[in-house]
Amino acid sequence: MRDEIKVFAPASVTNVGPGFDIMGFALNQPGDEIVLRFTKKPGISISKITGDNGKLPLDPLKNTAGLSLISLAEQLKFDRGIEIEIHKKMGIGSGLGSSAASAVASVFALNEILDRPLSKQQLLQHALKGEELTSGGKPHADNVSACLFGGFVIVRSLSPLDVISIPTHEDLYCTVIYPHVEIKTEEARKILPKQITLQDAVIQWGNVAALVAGLSQGNTDIIKKSLNDIISEPVRSKLIPGYDGIKTAAMEAGAIGANISGSGPSVFALSLTPSNAEIIGEEMQKVVFSYNINSDLYISKINQNGPRVL
Repeated sequence: MRDEIKVFAPASVTNVGPGFDIMGFALNQPGDEIVLRFTKKPGISISKITGDNGKLPLDPLKNTAGLSLISLAEQLKFDRGIEIEIHKKMGIGSGLGSSAASAVASVFALNEILDRPLSKQQLLQHALKGEELTSGGKPHADNVSACLFGGFVIVRSLSPLDVISIPTHEDLYCTVIYPHVEIKTEEARKILPKQITLQDAVIQWGNVAALVAGLSQGNTDIIKKSLNDIISEPVRSKLIPGYDGIKTAAMEAGAIGANISGSGPSVFALSLTPSNAEIIGEEMQKVVFSYNINSDLYISKINQNGPRVL
């Protein structure tokens, strides 16, 4: 058995328009890297974190990667010492599942180095344990599910935990613009409406069902019509400077659809060719720059495999 392993876990786009807390898909980039090694010192420790600007705790009980790993080790009754390094390759609070990627990477790494005693479905509950740290004890499984399984997923239920993967168009590209503004997930959830009308609920349900159908059929016309959120987007978009202009620029550049990724501030747009995805990104970035805000741009096909060994 090896004594060390390095893995990559991808960023994820969630909510995906109308699919609040239930829809997500994985990207090829960006993502997090974790190095896991066995040590003579008992227990689980985090020796190093890079790329976090000193924001994340080394205490494994207060870190999504550490808490997920503790949960898995306890189930496996694994008593060797484990040390991990966390290398953040995406912005914290970017709306791209940063905490989920670290949680997934740690459990995936231990499972791989032990020759996969558990399935991904079994690993999911441990990754979700880490997500509790960032959600006030009420985790949502869209980011961890998309990150772990890859592809496009639907979280049908949290109790019991039930995640469904659906096929997507092979040539679907995603452009993500990450403006360098801070939006805390907890704050973004607080401003959501506590009640909605039945009429709005019916419209939202229709968009969710149609989006799943459009993705499954590879029908871009349906995707374009249904990638519409009438509940969260009107409220959360106000937290993102220039959001309306960013979305308009993406659509005018040929995007199939565009919306907020997670709680924001990242905004994603879907298209069918790498060249179109590049053009869309350039136009979105121009709008962000006009507000004197720096940004990161990512272009990726949908990651169909989830995490991988490096």
